[in-house]
Formats: sequence, C-alpha cells, structure tokens
Amino acid sequence: MSPAPVPLRIEDAVNETCPWSGRPIAADSLTLYNGAVVGFCEPDCRDRFARALSAFEDALQARRAASAGLNQ
Repeated sequence: MSPAPVPLRIEDAVNETCPWSGRPIAADSLTLYNGAVVGFCEPDCRDRFARALSAFEDALQARRAASAGLNQ
C-alpha cells in the first residue's frame, strides 16, 4: 500500500494569481508542476492547464519520434 499523497497548500504556491484569469488563486485549485505548487482561481483553470500540458507533451513526443525517424 502506497502512502497517502501530501496535500498541496496554498501558502506553498509560487503564484498568487491564476495564470489563465488573473484572479486570486484558490486552495481547491492547486497542482504540482516541476516540483512546485501552482495555483489557479478554480478547478476548471487547473484542469485546463493539465490538458494543455498533456497536449504539449504529446506534441513534443511526436516531434522527437519524427526526428529520430521512428515514423517511417
């Protein structure tokens, strides 16, 4: 059984305003990115960030595969 995840704390966030909306961040809208707590104004903005990161990572992986000649 793995240990329970450590809850993210708003006071640990590297930002005070949401990168999408510019509004103040909320305690229920935090995520961990590259080892840092990042806050958003609402869960929808946090989830939008996660989707954007996923799409970006997928695009990078596809580009790396194409550059390595793996898509032949």
